[in-house]
Amino acid sequence: MSQYNILVVDDDREIVRSLGKLLELEGYRVKKAYNGMEALDILMTEQIHLILLDVMMPKMNGLSALMKIREKNNIPIIMLSAKTEESDKVIGLSMGADDYVTKPYNTAELMARVKSQLRRYFSLGAANGTTQSQDILKNGGLLLNPIPCFTPYRVLVIFVIRCGSRTYSSFFGFFFFEAVCVRRY
Repeated sequence: MSQYNILVVDDDREIVRSLGKLLELEGYRVKKAYNGMEALDILMTEQIHLILLDVMMPKMNGLSALMKIREKNNIPIIMLSAKTEESDKVIGLSMGADDYVTKPYNTAELMARVKSQLRRYFSLGAANGTTQSQDILKNGGLLLNPIPCFTPYRVLVIFVIRCGSRTYSSFFGFFFFEAVCVRRY
């Protein structure tokens, strides 16, 4: 197995230490950060292949760090959190996390999730910046280039369909918004 760099981010130094040891025993190289700001600094200077990111931390919490990371990186991120409410999980996943594991966690399950995320990231081409879902869609004079942008805001979605001279609209609901870039050509 080639060695992957995993960034462990948690304000609890004992968790960082124990996860670091566990990951090293599995053959990974471990980088450590104790808040979101440190994580962002490490990402600027090191090649990281996966992040284990706590939600509740000082200086910059995990969700804020997640949004900043997603502005430039598509590496796998597994959120680790003591927040166990379904809504917390949905928010984390909607904001761009690839997985969400609640504390206390089973170490064997966590290692399986790490391996799974790395396998998907490297075998499906996301590590090279290419994925099958990034195809540009054309429909009439509209060009859709699906570049995901994650935001924590809920948005009212209304479908507007134009057929000849008639326009139809339909309420669809409130959703967490995942933007797509739209251009006319």
